[in-house]
Amino acid sequence: MDRRRFERLVERALARLPARFRDSLQNVAVVVEDWPRPEHLGEVGAEDRRDLLGLYLGVPLTERFDYNMALPDRILIFQKPIEAACATDDDVVEQVRVTVLHEVAHHFGMDDADMERLGLD
Repeated sequence: MDRRRFERLVERALARLPARFRDSLQNVAVVVEDWPRPEHLGEVGAEDRRDLLGLYLGVPLTERFDYNMALPDRILIFQKPIEAACATDDDVVEQVRVTVLHEVAHHFGMDDADMERLGLD
């Protein structure tokens, strides 16, 4: 899938978030990259770059105190691992949606156990 189409899938997933969540994504940059870098894998303890589909880099809203003048948080969505994990374009669409939701949930302070309970794992 070409990069522009993939980026549109990410944009669509963000646009479909409820307004109260979209509005709270101020100062968050959502970026598509081909593959995670070694330091990204280290953030989550992953060894295989195909295992990391997205990554939230920042301070969750639940942990913020005196957050003035901070660089934007970042949500990274990794195109190639998502494509490698999916058999069809429809699978890619769904996996992008789930990955975006998962990383946005981290921004709101949810951990993996919280997301598993909500079906966002």
